[in-house]
Amino acid sequence: MYYLGIDAGGTKCSARLTDADGHIIGSGLSGPANTRIGISKVFAAMADAYAQAIAQANLNDHAVANIKAGIGIAGISRKGTKQKLQAQPFPFASVSIKSDGFIANMGAHSGRDGGIVIIGTGSIAVGRIAGKNIQVGGYGFPISDEGSGAYIGLQAIRRTLRASDGRIAHSPLTREIFQKFDDQTSAVVGWMDRATATDYAALAPLVVQAAATEDKVARIIMQSAAHHIEMMIGSLYESGVPRCALTGGLAEHIEPWLSAHIYPKLVTAEGDALDGAIWLARQ
Repeated sequence: MYYLGIDAGGTKCSARLTDADGHIIGSGLSGPANTRIGISKVFAAMADAYAQAIAQANLNDHAVANIKAGIGIAGISRKGTKQKLQAQPFPFASVSIKSDGFIANMGAHSGRDGGIVIIGTGSIAVGRIAGKNIQVGGYGFPISDEGSGAYIGLQAIRRTLRASDGRIAHSPLTREIFQKFDDQTSAVVGWMDRATATDYAALAPLVVQAAATEDKVARIIMQSAAHHIEMMIGSLYESGVPRCALTGGLAEHIEPWLSAHIYPKLVTAEGDALDGAIWLARQ
């Protein structure tokens, strides 16, 4: 028996293949696989990733038929999506499908009860207690994803516009961002009309760097982002999770801004989302 884990996210789709003893024998990487791009494109991205892993492992068709797969997919909560994905022509012995947050949480706690707050382009908190799954936030940008890269970028744009019309004083951060638009508010508005969460999140590194240099506006934004993450952490603990970890590309940048009473409550993630997907496959 072989076990395949797939982490299908909004920016990339990763695959990991292990043997029965848990040794990694293949891996793969392809493009975006959030369900909002369409089921056929999601399946194509997953098929590309797992085909790479199978090729690395040099498995024949008989061996492929003995693979059990665990898959975590961004956007799986959309109505009818899971059923459509389960109907796709996977060549495996079994396929278990959950959200990308679910497998990330399982990986972080090696399948045990616990919770995580994922901070990347978006944000979401997920937990599991005695078989019950919990979700906090993660409803999509701009109505949700508080504390995320997209949230940080949005706050930076808002404050840049306020500085441009005199409501607040410019800081080095807002001046740098405004200069990217040739100091034209109309250019900012034009960009906004087509900007995605990913576009806003691309501004987050500027804010992180500016905050480290005592930029007043950047510090306010980072403090606000940390406050939202703290509320997610608090909500998980109030729900009864025994432990909580931060994961995602922005986690390490948010941690220094957390309150002194919150940070000690966090634990280090034991594994990643693909570990969680393999755990799911083994169930």
